[in-house]
Amino acid sequence: MTEETPGFGESAEQPDVPSGATPDEAAPKAAESSSAEGTAAPDGDAMRDAGLTAQLDQARSALAERTADLQRLQAEYQNYRRRVERDKVTVKEIAAANLLTELLPTLDDIGRARDHGELVGGFKSVAESLETVVAKMGLQQFGKEGEPFDPTIHEALMHSYAPDVTETTCVAILQPGYRIGERVIRPARVAVAEPQPGAQTVKSETPEGSGGEGDKPAAKAPETAGAAKADGETAEQDGNKENGGPDEG
Repeated sequence: MTEETPGFGESAEQPDVPSGATPDEAAPKAAESSSAEGTAAPDGDAMRDAGLTAQLDQARSALAERTADLQRLQAEYQNYRRRVERDKVTVKEIAAANLLTELLPTLDDIGRARDHGELVGGFKSVAESLETVVAKMGLQQFGKEGEPFDPTIHEALMHSYAPDVTETTCVAILQPGYRIGERVIRPARVAVAEPQPGAQTVKSETPEGSGGEGDKPAAKAPETAGAAKADGETAEQDGNKENGGPDEG
């Protein structure tokens, strides 16, 4: 068995005592050092929390900036895609319009051949196939007799007056018009007729003068009566002259 040295364990747990200092002097110094360490610990935590808060605010600001940049880029991309789609449609319409414009004289020849009854046989099949193809490309024919004249889609080549129209009217289609959607690639060339200049004036004055025309003979009746009286007096005077004058007394 080993013998324990008295006081060895107690001396190991006691704090270091400076040389030349008594245990009573060392106790207050140890208390001061422990209190200083306790005060320094909260100050360090506060500084660390302030630093973390600053870093968090900085991260949030950077996130907001990146989000705004992403939203702006997304909006620009959407606008670019819509613009590209619109340009593609426009280019397609222009290309189709240029092609169909070159085919319009051929379509006019087909229409004249149909009007003269010459569209027969193989020529008829080719013409109908061509008309089907241009219709699929969006070509539409317009212009009919009797429709009102519209200067935006009609081109007047002939002008006349007609008593049976109340407004400027297309009375003959000299050459049909064509359009693609809302775009007119050739206006309809027509002959127009307008109402006669005096037709509307006569119609407007007829209700007012309808009763007056019946009263005109009555208005001239006094003049007629006076003229008849004057003729009677003249005839009587002539008779008296022939008889030698009127009898006196």
